[in-house]
Amino acid sequence: MYLTACVGAALYPTHGETARDLLRNVDTALHHIKSRDRNAVQFYSPQLTASIGRWVQLEAGLRQAIENDEFTLNFQPKVDLATRCVIGAEALVRWGNEELGSVSPDEFVPVAEEAGLIGAIGNWVLQQACHHAVQWNRGGGQPIHVGVNVSAHQMRRPDIADKVNVCLEESGLDPRLLELELTESVMMDDTGKSIALLEDLRGLGITVAIDDFGTGYSSLSYLTDFPLDTLKVDRAFVMNLPDDRDAVTIARAIIGLAQNLDLHIVAEGIETDEHERFLQGLGSHTGQGYLFSRPLGAAEFNEFIAQNQTPMPVAG
Repeated sequence: MYLTACVGAALYPTHGETARDLLRNVDTALHHIKSRDRNAVQFYSPQLTASIGRWVQLEAGLRQAIENDEFTLNFQPKVDLATRCVIGAEALVRWGNEELGSVSPDEFVPVAEEAGLIGAIGNWVLQQACHHAVQWNRGGGQPIHVGVNVSAHQMRRPDIADKVNVCLEESGLDPRLLELELTESVMMDDTGKSIALLEDLRGLGITVAIDDFGTGYSSLSYLTDFPLDTLKVDRAFVMNLPDDRDAVTIARAIIGLAQNLDLHIVAEGIETDEHERFLQGLGSHTGQGYLFSRPLGAAEFNEFIAQNQTPMPVAG
């Protein structure tokens, strides 16, 4: 058995002149280190009080946000690089609060995960994304897929496949139009369990994407062990193309690997024509990025579809 420790520390009299003040500040320092690095020592500082205060404020706000339906979805279009036609979107949750204003997901998602609220938020995102995708596809034409990010908390729940199935049945969405996007770290928590869960999910008819590839564990073995359909090239490997030699080497290796494994390739962070041409030349099928569009609200994305979709020929 191996034991580790998180230690919060406060010094008398700098960090408090009474036992109560010292213990309160020790607890603040301990909470800070447990929510971040763990297995470390954190000395108290006044800045931590403000940080913890903000954390508590966000947690309370999130609990109310779930009850008051304060979340909305934006959609980052996914474009076929060969035709420039929209073929899907990634659903991105947004939170606006009267008191806190617009809160970045980078700030509120870690709080939601620590507070055990990410499951409820994730379920809401999945439900709403499915309903929106049904609306997109009512007019016929090129099918429009929706991608939904799945957190580690959701993947740890054995009933995730049941929840996804309920969302599909309630919305009436064709399972082939839903893709769950997972990061490498999510899948590496418990590989055996993750493989079984992914097989259950793909058994519903949906597809599974590995998101931000190359920024986490980057173990080549899991690409063959895990049942995957799509590999998303992280924007960190796209932003310096095509002039940076190292970026070119990495992008070429990632895309070549995906091709050999028969995975669909999505390149994120495309912002210039040079990015698009280079990635298309390497064999990337789909692109996301500000070159095509920023994340859009639901109504704006509907307009984007109308302007960037080629109707499929009528059969027969």
